[in-house]
Amino acid sequence: MMKLDFSGLESASSHFHGVDSELVEGLSSAPSFEIPNTTNFDGFQKEAIQMVKPAKGTTTLAFIFKEGVMVAADSRASMGGYISSQSVKKIIEINPYMLGTMAGGAADCQFWHRNLGIKCRLHELANRRRISVTGASKLLANILYSYRGMGLSVGTMIAGWDETGPGLYYVDSEGGRLKGNRFSVGSGSPYAYGVLDSGYHYDMSVEEAAELARRAIYHATFRDGASGGVASVYHVGPNGWKKLSGDDVGELYYKYNPITPRMVEQEMAEAAEP
Repeated sequence: MMKLDFSGLESASSHFHGVDSELVEGLSSAPSFEIPNTTNFDGFQKEAIQMVKPAKGTTTLAFIFKEGVMVAADSRASMGGYISSQSVKKIIEINPYMLGTMAGGAADCQFWHRNLGIKCRLHELANRRRISVTGASKLLANILYSYRGMGLSVGTMIAGWDETGPGLYYVDSEGGRLKGNRFSVGSGSPYAYGVLDSGYHYDMSVEEAAELARRAIYHATFRDGASGGVASVYHVGPNGWKKLSGDDVGELYYKYNPITPRMVEQEMAEAAEP
């Protein structure tokens, strides 16, 4: 182990007059803490990051159908077991025809989505045409790839409509990029996938697709403690994106689990039974 040597620093005793000598000696003495000596600094750094890395949770989803792309997300932000907010906007408008979703670190996702929005606007001004969903997702993937290993936490979907029609891509903080017809990202995604896989078909109407997305988010928030708040649903079509609904998941519980009124006579008979 190495120790820091502060013997060359000017003694602090000259700056203290009329102060307890023991206190002055304690302040002027060299600190006794030790610097860890390691042969694998990269491994030590990764272990240290994992030790202080907070647990995160969310549920976001998006899928392509005949009328465009449906995007939905919850609104809960958590830091481990602590719920820090119930009103986070996890669907970010990149431009009037493109949306991005947030999963991972809130600050990382918000910053890089806004940065992507600026670059998409500059592309539009320089080329006099909107950037494609493919181009925007590749641009974000390249940026995140250049910062890989630096502690970013981003798991996002880029959904939009361009000259070729609807587009949907998944991009993460390691620079990974996948094209697909439906994705769900976050700690509640296994539950959302179960609902999506059972109810998805390409020929849905906008109303049917919105209901499927809303129901998938609700069931994920019901089972996943790190997801909750408001289930927001957006539709991206040839005329751009539009927010369709934002329902509190607590109210959705009673929609999907209606309480059936019971007859007073039945309740009294059940209470009288031994």
